Amino acid sequence: MSWVRTIALRELPVGRTLAVTLREEELLICRLGETEVFAVENVCSHDDEPLGEAKLNGAIIECPRHGARFDVTTGKVVRMPAATPLATFPARVREGWVEVGLEDQ
Repeated sequence: MSWVRTIALRELPVGRTLAVTLREEELLICRLGETEVFAVENVCSHDDEPLGEAKLNGAIIECPRHGARFDVTTGKVVRMPAATPLATFPARVREGWVEVGLEDQ
């Protein structure tokens, strides 16, 4: 696994998300706290559509189309109609940048 620099932390306010593409992975970077960030796949497991750059409600993100909700810290479904969790990726803040851990190609 290698760490890939994504965005400057200052570009993502607390409580917001930002869609990014890294090595052909469509990800959603989620900032919960000052330096607390998480990365999940940017696709609703219910309808295979992007989750978009939705606002977070605590650690929960809601799909704008059908209301499925997921915990971005674990990927776990917390409200249907989704039944399959989101894939999660390691994320960290280093030197003011958000980095995501991806499998080496």
